[in-house]
Amino acid sequence: MSIKVQPCKNNIGVEISCNLKTAGESEIKKIKDALNGFGVVFFRNQNLDSESYIKFAKNFGPLANYPMLKGLSDEFPEITVVERKASDAGPSFGEQFHTDSSYTENPPRYTMLLAKLVPKKGLGNTEFASQYLAYENLPDKYKKKIENLKGIFSSSGPISVTRIEREREKGTGKSKDFKSVHRIIKKINNRRSIYCSPGHVVDFLNIDKEEAKELKKILFKHQIKKEFVFSFEWEKNSIAIWDNWSILHQATPFSGNRIMHRITIQ
Repeated sequence: MSIKVQPCKNNIGVEISCNLKTAGESEIKKIKDALNGFGVVFFRNQNLDSESYIKFAKNFGPLANYPMLKGLSDEFPEITVVERKASDAGPSFGEQFHTDSSYTENPPRYTMLLAKLVPKKGLGNTEFASQYLAYENLPDKYKKKIENLKGIFSSSGPISVTRIEREREKGTGKSKDFKSVHRIIKKINNRRSIYCSPGHVVDFLNIDKEEAKELKKILFKHQIKKEFVFSFEWEKNSIAIWDNWSILHQATPFSGNRIMHRITIQ
């Protein structure tokens, strides 16, 4: 099978042309290499049903559970439906930069999103921010500050307001305040990434409250500078896969209907 890899704007992610339904070992290896190198990969025109979608996802590791919402069905509990309805009054699910389930003790490494229903092209994009680039361009004095810093990640962080509509419909009833502590720097192969989810980080450990407040403000602003961000335009049957250790993402505001099927991978 032929496989083509095209880097996206600012080298943030790559678009890959291949048929995921028939991808073999060598194609999966190329996809993994691209994912490890760029942090996020995109595919278009992928006609995957739920069974083949899950089968493909398992190439990247064991599938994770999402504690807040029920799965697609009893048959496919690993698939979370991420939906926006035209009648929704509040923000879209995930409408703030974050990394998935970072408030859990062992957050998922990868996330996959498959577009099932999308609005007009250019509406409802997902933005991806490279935290490799964010770290590399962080002033040295802040690199030193966060070298051994740990953050407190909470499911009740600012992004929690974007779950309200969906939890009302499909909540698991387990929506307590999950909290966890993680290092702010991730070492991935020979690179470093900022692992700090603006939607979930509520504090830092072992530094003064005022200093923590100021550092959060500086870091959050730096992490999502436009030169670190790529905006992906969805089409039906597009797929994005990203590494939560090195990529932040957010939904963008729009009015209309959209349905995405999400899988998280440990």
